[in-house]
Amino acid sequence: MANIKSAIKRVETNKSKHDQNLQYKSDMRSQIKRVEKLVEAKDVEGAKSALQTTVKKIDKAVQKGVIHQNKGDRQKSRLNKKVNELSA
Repeated sequence: MANIKSAIKRVETNKSKHDQNLQYKSDMRSQIKRVEKLVEAKDVEGAKSALQTTVKKIDKAVQKGVIHQNKGDRQKSRLNKKVNELSA
């Protein structure tokens, strides 16, 4: 454990940011799984509405720096492709 006051503060700050990042990431993953489950169930309307909230969650995670921009784009693209194949 750190002995210097500023180092102790830094450890606490890093811990709190880590916890926040885990929340963003967990929420994003849960939304992705929700869309995939609706696609498997062939629920077109439910999947489309869930996709909108999922895209917002992914964009927020990218904006916060939790995931990389390319990963967010890739996930959105894959989900869009699944939903579009379902509705076609």
